[in-house]
Formats: sequence, structure tokens, C-alpha cells
Amino acid sequence: MVEPAPTLACRMPDLSVVVPVHNEATFLPSALPSLIEAVHQVSPGAEILVVENGSTDGTADVARDLGGDAVRVIELERADKGEALRRGFAEATGEWVVSVDVDYFSADFMRAVLASSADVVVGSKRDPASDDRRPLVRRFATVVFNLLLRLVLQSRVSDTHGMLGFRRWVLDRHAQVTVSRTDLFDTELILRAERDGAKIAEVPVVVAELRHARSGLLGRVPRTLRGIVRIRRLLPPR
Repeated sequence: MVEPAPTLACRMPDLSVVVPVHNEATFLPSALPSLIEAVHQVSPGAEILVVENGSTDGTADVARDLGGDAVRVIELERADKGEALRRGFAEATGEWVVSVDVDYFSADFMRAVLASSADVVVGSKRDPASDDRRPLVRRFATVVFNLLLRLVLQSRVSDTHGMLGFRRWVLDRHAQVTVSRTDLFDTELILRAERDGAKIAEVPVVVAELRHARSGLLGRVPRTLRGIVRIRRLLPPR
């Protein structure tokens, strides 16, 4: 009697990378192949989820053409980076889930995430060992935002934007109940994890974006201030 071959269990990836994109059809050809290469250097079995949100220039089709089998493209009707992150986190299957921008990513950061014993890993632009090459006005904005996090929201985290890594349990518990969208989804998510006792590690990064920022600070400031007040009302005091 010939026994059937054992069935291999479906192994979940150790790393998922979520990349929100909006109207990036002209930029993806120069950036997406490099991102895919960086991810697969760190973890050949990693999954990459490109979440297109509200684009009007065929971004999703370009991502599919460039990414092939290496990328899963998710399409949302409305332009909202926070909602794109929430959807990507919901569909990611890795034990670690990393969020990056298509113009700002790092294989070194992803390696640091996989090697970490923490629950959340923040690529902190404010870390003393970081090399922040952004214009002075943007670096100053980060300092002010960090000050607001500490004074208004009593957070000990020095940065909540950019490259972030989350263990699966953190997202399962907090991502779907996070109500902020657009710019502050990741901020509220990290604050929820912090107040839930998650271990948060901050690692230094080289902040070298592949292009100049597309959004101006003036339009974001009032929206950010309103969002911080809303988060303060949502979350209990420490």
C-alpha cells in the first residue's frame, strides 16, 4: 500500500509590506521595481500590497504591469491614505506588517523590524542617530508635531509617520477601530498600541526621499491640529 504524500501546511509570510499610492503612474516605473527588490532582499517570501486610492491616472494598471506576481494591487474609490493603510493592514497576512511610501523605503529598516523583539517598530526621523536629509522646514514641522504628541496626547513616541512595523496582533486589535483617516491614521494607531501596553522600539533611519514632497505643509496644518484634538477626545488619558 502506497501512503499519500504529506500535505504541506500553507505557511504565512513573515513579512507583509503595505504601500499606499495615489496618482503615481509616472513615478512607479522608477520606484516600484526598486521597492520590490529591497523587500525580497530582506524576505524572499514577503508579500507586497500596493493600495491604490482614488487615482485618476491609471496607477493601479501600472502597478499590476510592473509588479506582476510579486505585487497584489488593491483599489479603493476614494483618495484617503489612512483608509488605504487600514485596508492594506486588514488584508496583509504576515506576522510582521510594514508600511512604507513608494518614495521612502529601506531594506535596513525592514531587517530591523524582523529582528526586533518589540510589538511596534518606528523608523524615527527624530532619533539622534538618524540622518534626516529633508529640507529644514519639513524637519521643523516634525519637531513641532512631536511636541504636540507629547504635550497634548502624552505620548512617549518620537515619530508616528514614515516607515512603521507592526506585529499581527497589534493590527488585529487596533487597526479596525482606529477612526482617523488621511494623515493621522498611523498616529492614532500607534497611540492606541502604546496605551494598550505594546512594546514600541524606535530605530534610526536615513531620511532620503526619492523626490520632493508633493503636498504642502500649509494645507495639512489645520487638518492635523483638528485631528490631534479629535484623537485626544477619543483616547482616555494615560
